[in-house]
Amino acid sequence: MQQTLVLLKPDAIQRGLAGEILSRLERKGLKIVAMKMVWMDEALAKRHYAIHEGKPFFSGLVDFITSSPLIAAVVEADNAVELVRRTMGETDPTLASPGTIRGDLALDIGHNLIHGSDSEENAEKEIGLFFTQEEILSYPRDTEKWVTGS
Repeated sequence: MQQTLVLLKPDAIQRGLAGEILSRLERKGLKIVAMKMVWMDEALAKRHYAIHEGKPFFSGLVDFITSSPLIAAVVEADNAVELVRRTMGETDPTLASPGTIRGDLALDIGHNLIHGSDSEENAEKEIGLFFTQEEILSYPRDTEKWVTGS
C-alpha cells in the first residue's frame, strides 16, 4: 500500500469544503489513515514549500498557507499518489477537468483548495513534516476487496 500526504488548504477550510473534498477522496477508494487540523507556522511552511524558495510567488504561498488552519491527512491505496493527483485535477483550476476537485470547486491557481504529494519520495518527506509514525494508523477495511479486488 502506498501512502501520500493531502493538505486541505486554508481556502478549503474557510469555504466549508473539507467534508466535500474528503468525501471525494474516500469515494474514490482512498483510505484515510491519519488526519488532523493544524495552523501551519512560517517555519513549517518554508520547509514544506522549500522547492519553491526563490521563486516570485514563494512569499505569497507562505502567507496564504499560514493564514488560517488547514487539514493534513495521510491517505492510503495502491497508487495513492497518482489517484490523489488525478482526483485533485490540474494545479490551475481553469485547466482542471470537470469532475475533479479543482475543476469543480476551485477558482484560481492561488486558491486551489488542496495539495497532494507529487511523488512517492516527496510523499514520504511531506508526511514526516506533519505526522509521526505512531499517528498513522494503517488498518484493513472489509470493503477493500470491493474497491480493489484484493
